[in-house]
Amino acid sequence: MDYHQTDPEFMERLEHFANKEVVEEPGQQLDEPTRYLAILATLIGCQGLAVYRQILPAALDAGLTPVMVKETVYQAVDYLGIGRVLPFLDITNELFSARGIALPLEGQATTTMENRLEKGVQAQAEIFGDHMKEAWKSGHINRWLADNCFGDYYTRTGLDLKQREMITFCFLAAQGGCEPQLTAHAKGNMNLGNDPDFLVRVVSQCLPYIGYPRSLNAIACINNAAKE
Repeated sequence: MDYHQTDPEFMERLEHFANKEVVEEPGQQLDEPTRYLAILATLIGCQGLAVYRQILPAALDAGLTPVMVKETVYQAVDYLGIGRVLPFLDITNELFSARGIALPLEGQATTTMENRLEKGVQAQAEIFGDHMKEAWKSGHINRWLADNCFGDYYTRTGLDLKQREMITFCFLAAQGGCEPQLTAHAKGNMNLGNDPDFLVRVVSQCLPYIGYPRSLNAIACINNAAKE
């Protein structure tokens, strides 16, 4: 559907805000690959399937590699579940195939089934501190968090830890109702060098896709994390 024909006034304001005012706001800008990485993660988090399909080609044109996109989709499963992520994997594969990108992409795994727990604990400790070295022992969910979330995904190449923490922040901010986890991952971002100013810029660039309430909640979590 051509919304410029059916809803011209709405499209004029939407495109001006999302594509010009937000993008060009002084002090809130991001480089294009980072901005698109955050937006794609945000769209997965808010279940923005139609807009994800529209924006993915622009993200690739702006410098995101196919591996970076796939790693974002894969990691989203830990924070949204496969029930909500599978349609995004389908869209990604369809668009990659249409662009002549051969699938499967080159493997990015660095762990084995034998060392995924150990490597996952190491990643947790690097992000959140040495106290995480014992956290996996406090129940099976925490063990799964270490071996599956961090051991299976955070240890993969294609995105570095700073980028992985940023997209996690976007997943959580976009889906809402995860403010305790959002605050914790705001701290994790800061521990890796994604400072409060950077996180506010991420939220600002993603606001058109998730709206004001969740964006303001994310800003509050950033401020709380910085105080703590």
